[in-house]
Amino acid sequence: MAAALCGGAAGPVLVVACWRPGAGPQPGPGPDRGRLYCGPAGVLRRAGVSRAAGKAEIARAYRQLARQYHPDRHRGEPAGPGGETLQTAHEKFLLIATAYETLKDEETRKDYDYMLDHPEEYYSHYYHYYSRRLAPKVDVRIVILVTVCAISVFQFFSWWSSYNEAINYLATVPKYRIQASEIAKQQGLLNRAKEKGKNRRSKEEIREEEEEIIKDIIKNKIDIKGGYQKPKIYDILLFQILLAPFYLCKYIAWYCWWIYCFNIKGREYGEEEKLYIIRRYMKMSQSQFDSLEDNQKETFLERQLWIRENYEVSSFVML
Repeated sequence: MAAALCGGAAGPVLVVACWRPGAGPQPGPGPDRGRLYCGPAGVLRRAGVSRAAGKAEIARAYRQLARQYHPDRHRGEPAGPGGETLQTAHEKFLLIATAYETLKDEETRKDYDYMLDHPEEYYSHYYHYYSRRLAPKVDVRIVILVTVCAISVFQFFSWWSSYNEAINYLATVPKYRIQASEIAKQQGLLNRAKEKGKNRRSKEEIREEEEEIIKDIIKNKIDIKGGYQKPKIYDILLFQILLAPFYLCKYIAWYCWWIYCFNIKGREYGEEEKLYIIRRYMKMSQSQFDSLEDNQKETFLERQLWIRENYEVSSFVML
């Protein structure tokens, strides 16, 4: 059943029709096909007198019919001359509104017009009709933004959880524990904890407080590099995407500087540049390379591993 707006001297008139297999060549056996564009999916077929009526004509005819069949006009009134009751007016009003929503959309209207011209292609009409009805109406950009934000939040809390676990581990590593204990003693934090706990707390409570002091010093006073360093909000996916143009421009400027200084001018590499070349040869990320001990990096420099031949020989010997 399709609702149509046809123009005339007396104004637009609601015409109700239903598309069924008998409307054209028989499409073959299948499920009940008579309800595809019927009932709740009724369509305002025309505004004015032509099938090619524009949106303005459709909207004008829709407003006129909507006023005529609006349920508020029939509330508490007996049936009109045309036999209109509150219930029938309400049904027609919903039909008109749904039909208008269908015809004002270019893609849906194109599908409906094609169905009228080719009623035998039922399964194709069925697919297009329900694919549009069931398709999500959410803007794809909003979906992408929400997904990126969700991933970023998960990243941030996951990194903080891993960071706290790393601090607990570093508190057991002699190198960091001794360093943190020395700083705590210099600042009088450990002695203060012991004096504060005398005659009031057990040794276990005092030990737990000292442990927290050491962990706090490792977090805030000791320079931790590599995979154990404190998470930064600028490292999450959202900020990486937002700052991607800046990072790209920065890399291009750095690359041009490198070519100019070392390829064109022929300057000698500094220590930072040598370590960068070695890291590239080793195929390590910056955080992985930073986690190496300083004496390891000094050994790399002593062996002049920034020279390709020396690195390849050293790698062969290690293998």
